[in-house]
Amino acid sequence: MTNEMIIHIGGLSIELHMSILLWMIIGLFVMILLCWAGTKFKKADPTKAPTGVVLVFEQLVNICMGVLKANLTNKTWKYLPFMGTVMIMMVISNLLGLLGLQSPTSNLTLDLVLVMMMFLLIHGTDIRLHGVIGKLKGWCEPIAFLFPLNVIGDLAFPVSLTLRLFGNMLGGTIIVTLLYMLVKAFMPFTALLYVVTPFLHMYFDIFTAFMQTYIFFTLASYFLGEFCDREEI
Repeated sequence: MTNEMIIHIGGLSIELHMSILLWMIIGLFVMILLCWAGTKFKKADPTKAPTGVVLVFEQLVNICMGVLKANLTNKTWKYLPFMGTVMIMMVISNLLGLLGLQSPTSNLTLDLVLVMMMFLLIHGTDIRLHGVIGKLKGWCEPIAFLFPLNVIGDLAFPVSLTLRLFGNMLGGTIIVTLLYMLVKAFMPFTALLYVVTPFLHMYFDIFTAFMQTYIFFTLASYFLGEFCDREEI
């Protein structure tokens, strides 16, 4: 099966990688899901305990807040709609391995785009709150001699975060794929290895899916929270 889809628009041909297509489908699915949940919240009686769909999405909001609130404190609600939506999309993307699909987050280009989106949010917020001069002063703290190291540190953040997400998601996909290839090549002698595969999926597709999402947004919210806190001081 090819990893690319070619879309023809008039005389123009656009090659779309499957990981990008899957990410777009996930985005559309999450958008419809959240809009539907929003209508349920509007119709819910605030004087009664939440049940059904409202309860599920209320817990989902609480989980997203739990990841962000430690670093963003009273600014959490401001950034929750954006970061919470991407968080949900990333979890779904990371879990696609359970369906036999390659996770979009195992694509280096997509991971880089996600990280750069957070990078621009973080440093754009810093410049918006403190101005360009304030940003330059921040790079000179605690002493001007550290300016180059502070700049390198900020530039290293998107690189390390991209490679961490990419390496963990792609590594899990490769290991599980190689195991299935081994089982298929040496059947029926390797049939017992099917006993092991559920545990590998539990780690690489479920545990890693949530853990990598948690790490990604904990780090992103930490750096964003630093600038928010400085603004409040």
